Amino acid sequence: MAAHDASRVPAWVEPMLAKADGGRLRSGAEWAYEYKLDGYRAAMRIAPDGTTVLTSRNNIDFTAEFRELAGVLDLDGQAAILDGEIVVYGDDGRIDFELMQERRGRWVRHQSASPGRAFDDVPVRFLAFDLLRLGDRDLLKEPYDERRRLLAGLPMPDPYRVSVVRAVTFDELAADRRTPADFLAHAASAGYEGVVAKLRSSAYLPGQRPDAWLKHPLIRTQEVIICGWRPGQRSFSGTLGGLLLGAHDPASGDLVYIGDVGTGFSQAARADLKDRLQRLERRTHPFATPPPREDTARARWVEPRLVGEIVYRQFTRAGRVRHTAWRGLRADKEPADVLAPRAAPAEPAAPPPPEPVGRKITVQAGNRQLTLSNLDKVLYPADGFTKGEVINYYSRIAAVLLPHLAGRPVTFIRYPNGVDGEKWFEKNVPNGAPSWLRTVRLPSTGSRGSGDTIDYPLLDDLPALVWSANMAALELHVPQWTVTSDATPQPPDRLVFDLDPGPGTSVVDCSRVAERLHDVLVADGLTPFAKTSGSKGMQLYCGIRTDDPAAPSAYAKRLAQRLARETPDSVTAVMAKAQRGGRVFIDWSQNNPAKTTIAPYSLRGRDRPTVSTPVTWDEVRACRHVNHLTFTADEVLDRVAEHGDLLAGLAGSRASLP
Repeated sequence: MAAHDASRVPAWVEPMLAKADGGRLRSGAEWAYEYKLDGYRAAMRIAPDGTTVLTSRNNIDFTAEFRELAGVLDLDGQAAILDGEIVVYGDDGRIDFELMQERRGRWVRHQSASPGRAFDDVPVRFLAFDLLRLGDRDLLKEPYDERRRLLAGLPMPDPYRVSVVRAVTFDELAADRRTPADFLAHAASAGYEGVVAKLRSSAYLPGQRPDAWLKHPLIRTQEVIICGWRPGQRSFSGTLGGLLLGAHDPASGDLVYIGDVGTGFSQAARADLKDRLQRLERRTHPFATPPPREDTARARWVEPRLVGEIVYRQFTRAGRVRHTAWRGLRADKEPADVLAPRAAPAEPAAPPPPEPVGRKITVQAGNRQLTLSNLDKVLYPADGFTKGEVINYYSRIAAVLLPHLAGRPVTFIRYPNGVDGEKWFEKNVPNGAPSWLRTVRLPSTGSRGSGDTIDYPLLDDLPALVWSANMAALELHVPQWTVTSDATPQPPDRLVFDLDPGPGTSVVDCSRVAERLHDVLVADGLTPFAKTSGSKGMQLYCGIRTDDPAAPSAYAKRLAQRLARETPDSVTAVMAKAQRGGRVFIDWSQNNPAKTTIAPYSLRGRDRPTVSTPVTWDEVRACRHVNHLTFTADEVLDRVAEHGDLLAGLAGSRASLP
């Protein structure tokens, strides 16, 4: 980008977002249709003198990384803001997000070694689908049709770097004797993620996810051969944890490993599959070539006789299904009929040397540069979920998570060797923490008056959150109170009930207890909010006002004991394990100022990357199976995109304790 006057670049506009269409592609003359792209959402902001700034959907500056896109458009002295997506095309002419990620990883490593060096060996393209400003004209209130008309009229001197996404109206499809379903089928055959239906009369609504933009993702299913299984751990101990999958290479006919699946099973399905597979066990894997060792920890191999079906989002160039969920067995299919979506690539004659385990990259997080390491290290073996994916989750969930951490001393549970390895609690900020990390020094609650103190971390911005994730701090625990800037603890502002299912019970039983607590709390003038624990149980929160740190525990204890008296067969207020069989323990003690509770949106160190997830009361009342209130990181990101933060009203609903 040339050294122009960047002060005249139009201000960033928070992007409008698409809402899931619930599986029904909209139809009618009021709709237009665009391809759903698989790249990086970005705004191209152009000043009258040609200065161009590229920014992400979160207002991160992309200009240096994609400098070859700057200065492409010459708008005759007019300012403009284009909304679109930065993509990479593969050799097959299709958008390739995996190639984009590889390019970005190499670019970051290059900048670490040679700051400012250009990096354009993998060409990128900006595909515009909306125009928010042109010259002095603000187009946000203009209808979609008018914005698209103006966008289509912009000069595109280099369409291999900047071009406009194809859009068709319902009327145009009808004139060609086609339907929206035909457009969707074409999108599928061309390798797009799906279709976005847009209301032609709609304005552009920054930061909103209205019914005017509806995305229809393409669901990919795949028949698979069950070739092995992993025993479950922790909450799934004693049952099946996941399946190792195979299919036949269409070119060679060999049985090849294509990945695994650990979600989508009911309890009955886990039990049934375990019983079937135990009868088919064999000592060695059945594949033509050995699968990667890191994928086969704790694997128990079986004869490749059972065929099932999965849903997946991606089939990588390495021949692996990604983001999978189980759909069920296919008794109507024979193993010989199961073919991989495409042949697994052959081994190269001279494979490149592996990346060193401890390799590091430098990234920009907010206003800080952070060094991250071991991004490929698997922290959740059952799902193959890596440290890089943990960092990605916490980065993407930060907008709704950080308000629940603000001002609260954080206690970590770290899993540096994954959830199957050793873990430890960490309150004190570890050696080597960055100097900019905010901390608070407080008396140790376990010092028994010895004068010991603890320097707690305060995670109040994106860099701090990414730093903690890089330490494999999977779990974040916080108290029900905050501290001021001068390290003064404030009275509790949250009341919490931790519902812990005893042996023979589950989150389904917790839901029934939660319904009763809801009614009691509402009758007492409080507003309860629910979230899962991310493990076996759930928590209820109420925003409160009190000057007495002991009051929340006393109130919660009274309510817990009341419910235990009323239904002693299903509820206990006593922590003793002998009292908890077949009952839900209402742990009122989490309100003690010395105690902490798992933070909303925190990952848990369980077999799978499950999350402590806010839920609606309708979901609580409808819960009849543990799967109804079990959510993984990917599912939570989708929920937040759809519903926002379901705990957002907690602070605004504070009320005095009765």
